[in-house]
Amino acid sequence: MIDGLIKNKIDPMWESLSTPLINRGWSPNQVTFAGLGLICLFSLLYLWHQIDWLYGITLIFAFAFDALDGAVARRRNMATKAGGYFDAMVDRYQDLAVLAAIAFVHDLWVLALVGFSGAIITSYAKARTAIEMPISNENWPDLFERLERIVFICAMLLLSGLLGTWVVTSGLVIFAVLAHGTALQRCRRATQMLQAEDQRER
Repeated sequence: MIDGLIKNKIDPMWESLSTPLINRGWSPNQVTFAGLGLICLFSLLYLWHQIDWLYGITLIFAFAFDALDGAVARRRNMATKAGGYFDAMVDRYQDLAVLAAIAFVHDLWVLALVGFSGAIITSYAKARTAIEMPISNENWPDLFERLERIVFICAMLLLSGLLGTWVVTSGLVIFAVLAHGTALQRCRRATQMLQAEDQRER
Protein backbone atom coordinates (compact mmCIF):
# COMPACT_ATOMS: atom_id res chain seq x y z
CA MET A 1 0.00 0.00 0.00
CA ILE A 2 2.76 2.46 0.95
CA ASP A 3 4.74 1.58 -2.16
CA GLY A 4 1.76 2.32 -4.39
CA LEU A 5 1.12 5.67 -2.71
CA ILE A 6 4.68 7.00 -2.83
CA LYS A 7 6.09 5.12 -5.84
CA ASN A 8 6.38 8.22 -8.01
CA LYS A 9 8.25 10.06 -5.24
CA ILE A 10 10.51 7.26 -4.08
CA ASP A 11 11.60 5.87 -7.48
CA PRO A 12 13.76 8.94 -8.30
CA MET A 13 15.54 8.46 -4.96
CA TRP A 14 16.34 4.81 -5.75
CA GLU A 15 17.52 5.79 -9.22
CA SER A 16 19.87 8.39 -7.76
CA LEU A 17 21.26 5.91 -5.22
CA SER A 18 21.81 3.34 -7.95
CA THR A 19 24.37 5.53 -9.77
CA PRO A 20 27.47 3.94 -8.17
CA LEU A 21 26.26 0.47 -9.14
CA ILE A 22 25.57 1.56 -12.71
CA ASN A 23 28.98 3.18 -12.96
CA ARG A 24 30.51 -0.14 -11.93
CA GLY A 25 28.51 -2.02 -14.54
CA TRP A 26 26.27 -4.00 -12.20
CA SER A 27 23.28 -5.77 -13.76
CA PRO A 28 19.86 -5.84 -12.05
CA ASN A 29 20.20 -9.57 -11.34
CA GLN A 30 23.59 -9.01 -9.73
CA VAL A 31 22.05 -6.42 -7.41
CA THR A 32 19.20 -8.80 -6.57
CA PHE A 33 21.59 -11.66 -5.82
CA ALA A 34 23.87 -9.39 -3.78
CA GLY A 35 20.84 -8.23 -1.76
CA LEU A 36 20.01 -11.84 -0.96
CA GLY A 37 23.62 -12.45 0.03
CA LEU A 38 23.62 -9.47 2.40
CA ILE A 39 20.41 -10.54 4.09
CA CYS A 40 21.64 -14.11 4.51
CA LEU A 41 24.98 -12.84 5.87
CA PHE A 42 23.38 -10.45 8.36
CA SER A 43 20.92 -13.17 9.40
CA LEU A 44 23.76 -15.60 10.10
CA LEU A 45 25.59 -12.93 12.08
CA TYR A 46 22.39 -12.33 14.05
CA LEU A 47 22.38 -15.98 15.09
CA TRP A 48 25.80 -15.31 16.62
CA HIS A 49 25.45 -11.86 18.22
CA GLN A 50 21.68 -12.07 18.94
CA ILE A 51 21.37 -8.29 19.26
CA ASP A 52 17.96 -7.26 17.95
CA TRP A 53 18.67 -3.58 17.30
CA LEU A 54 21.90 -4.38 15.44
CA TYR A 55 20.07 -6.87 13.23
CA GLY A 56 17.40 -4.25 12.57
CA ILE A 57 19.98 -1.69 11.44
CA THR A 58 21.78 -4.15 9.17
CA LEU A 59 18.47 -5.24 7.66
CA ILE A 60 17.60 -1.63 6.83
CA PHE A 61 20.85 -1.40 4.90
CA ALA A 62 20.39 -4.78 3.20
CA PHE A 63 16.79 -4.16 2.14
CA ALA A 64 17.66 -0.66 0.91
CA PHE A 65 20.45 -2.12 -1.21
CA ASP A 66 18.13 -4.84 -2.52
CA ALA A 67 15.60 -2.20 -3.62
CA LEU A 68 18.13 -0.77 -6.08
CA ASP A 69 17.74 -3.63 -8.58
CA GLY A 70 14.63 -2.09 -10.12
CA ALA A 71 16.33 1.29 -10.45
CA VAL A 72 19.34 -0.32 -12.15
CA ALA A 73 17.01 -2.17 -14.52
CA ARG A 74 15.17 1.02 -15.48
CA ARG A 75 18.27 3.16 -15.91
CA ARG A 76 20.17 0.54 -17.91
CA ASN A 77 17.08 -0.39 -19.95
CA MET A 78 17.45 -3.98 -18.76
CA ALA A 79 13.99 -4.59 -17.30
CA THR A 80 12.78 -8.08 -18.29
CA LYS A 81 10.01 -10.47 -17.28
CA ALA A 82 12.63 -13.03 -16.27
CA GLY A 83 14.33 -10.44 -14.08
CA GLY A 84 11.05 -9.56 -12.39
CA TYR A 85 10.38 -13.23 -11.74
CA PHE A 86 13.87 -13.73 -10.31
CA ASP A 87 13.44 -10.72 -8.03
CA ALA A 88 10.07 -11.98 -6.75
CA MET A 89 11.47 -15.44 -5.98
CA VAL A 90 14.49 -13.98 -4.19
CA ASP A 91 12.15 -11.79 -2.12
CA ARG A 92 10.46 -14.92 -0.75
CA TYR A 93 13.81 -16.42 0.27
CA GLN A 94 14.78 -13.15 1.93
CA ASP A 95 11.56 -13.18 3.96
CA LEU A 96 12.22 -16.78 4.96
CA ALA A 97 15.80 -16.04 6.05
CA VAL A 98 14.75 -13.09 8.22
CA LEU A 99 11.81 -14.77 9.94
CA ALA A 100 13.77 -18.00 10.45
CA ALA A 101 16.62 -16.06 12.09
CA ILE A 102 14.20 -14.26 14.42
CA ALA A 103 12.46 -17.55 15.23
CA PHE A 104 15.79 -19.21 16.05
CA VAL A 105 17.08 -16.44 18.31
CA HIS A 106 13.80 -16.02 20.21
CA ASP A 107 12.47 -19.59 19.90
CA LEU A 108 9.27 -18.34 18.27
CA TRP A 109 8.96 -20.88 15.48
CA VAL A 110 5.17 -21.16 15.50
CA LEU A 111 4.61 -17.40 15.31
CA ALA A 112 7.24 -17.03 12.60
CA LEU A 113 5.67 -19.86 10.58
CA VAL A 114 2.20 -18.34 10.83
CA GLY A 115 3.55 -14.94 9.82
CA PHE A 116 5.56 -16.32 6.92
CA SER A 117 2.60 -18.33 5.65
CA GLY A 118 0.46 -15.19 5.64
CA ALA A 119 3.08 -13.36 3.58
CA ILE A 120 3.33 -16.24 1.11
CA ILE A 121 -0.44 -16.56 0.72
CA THR A 122 -0.69 -12.80 0.13
CA SER A 123 1.83 -13.13 -2.70
CA TYR A 124 0.18 -16.25 -4.10
CA ALA A 125 -3.27 -14.65 -4.16
CA LYS A 126 -2.13 -12.18 -6.81
CA ALA A 127 -0.02 -14.70 -8.73
CA ARG A 128 -2.90 -17.19 -8.94
CA THR A 129 -5.25 -14.48 -10.17
CA ALA A 130 -2.83 -13.77 -13.03
CA ILE A 131 -3.19 -17.40 -14.17
CA GLU A 132 -6.96 -17.01 -14.44
CA MET A 133 -7.08 -13.59 -16.12
CA PRO A 134 -4.77 -10.76 -17.28
CA ILE A 135 -4.12 -8.39 -14.40
CA SER A 136 -2.08 -5.30 -13.71
CA ASN A 137 0.72 -5.60 -11.20
CA GLU A 138 -0.33 -2.18 -9.89
CA ASN A 139 -3.53 -1.17 -8.11
CA TRP A 140 -3.43 -3.84 -5.42
CA PRO A 141 -3.55 -1.44 -2.45
CA ASP A 142 -3.58 -4.06 0.27
CA LEU A 143 -2.87 -3.28 3.91
CA PHE A 144 0.28 -5.26 4.75
CA GLU A 145 2.28 -5.69 1.55
CA ARG A 146 5.99 -6.47 1.44
CA LEU A 147 7.25 -2.92 2.04
CA GLU A 148 5.03 -2.62 5.09
CA ARG A 149 6.25 -6.00 6.34
CA ILE A 150 9.90 -4.96 5.93
CA VAL A 151 9.36 -1.66 7.76
CA PHE A 152 7.45 -3.47 10.50
CA ILE A 153 10.16 -6.10 11.05
CA CYS A 154 12.96 -3.51 11.17
CA ALA A 155 11.00 -1.26 13.56
CA MET A 156 10.15 -4.25 15.74
CA LEU A 157 13.82 -5.21 16.06
CA LEU A 158 14.91 -1.65 16.82
CA LEU A 159 12.20 -1.26 19.48
CA SER A 160 13.17 -4.59 21.01
CA GLY A 161 16.61 -3.15 21.68
CA LEU A 162 15.01 -0.24 23.55
CA LEU A 163 12.07 -1.86 25.32
CA GLY A 164 12.95 -5.53 25.66
CA THR A 165 12.53 -8.79 23.80
CA TRP A 166 8.80 -8.95 24.59
CA VAL A 167 8.43 -6.56 21.64
CA VAL A 168 9.49 -9.35 19.27
CA THR A 169 6.89 -11.78 20.63
CA SER A 170 4.11 -9.20 20.47
CA GLY A 171 5.36 -7.96 17.12
CA LEU A 172 5.25 -11.40 15.52
CA VAL A 173 1.68 -11.87 16.75
CA ILE A 174 0.68 -8.57 15.12
CA PHE A 175 2.70 -9.48 12.01
CA ALA A 176 0.87 -12.80 11.67
CA VAL A 177 -2.57 -11.22 12.13
CA LEU A 178 -1.88 -8.45 9.62
CA ALA A 179 -0.31 -10.85 7.10
CA HIS A 180 -3.28 -13.19 7.09
CA GLY A 181 -5.72 -10.29 7.18
CA THR A 182 -4.06 -8.93 4.05
CA ALA A 183 -4.13 -12.37 2.42
CA LEU A 184 -7.89 -12.50 2.99
CA GLN A 185 -8.27 -8.91 1.77
CA ARG A 186 -6.40 -9.75 -1.42
CA CYS A 187 -8.36 -12.99 -1.85
CA ARG A 188 -11.60 -11.04 -1.61
CA ARG A 189 -10.44 -8.53 -4.22
CA ALA A 190 -9.26 -11.30 -6.54
CA THR A 191 -12.56 -13.14 -6.19
CA GLN A 192 -14.49 -10.01 -7.13
CA MET A 193 -12.27 -9.46 -10.17
CA LEU A 194 -12.68 -13.05 -11.31
CA GLN A 195 -16.45 -12.97 -10.80
CA ALA A 196 -16.63 -9.82 -12.92
CA GLU A 197 -14.53 -11.53 -15.60
CA ASP A 198 -16.88 -14.53 -15.50
CA GLN A 199 -19.84 -12.22 -16.07
CA ARG A 200 -18.15 -10.58 -19.06
CA GLU A 201 -17.44 -13.97 -20.66
CA ARG A 202 -21.08 -15.08 -20.47
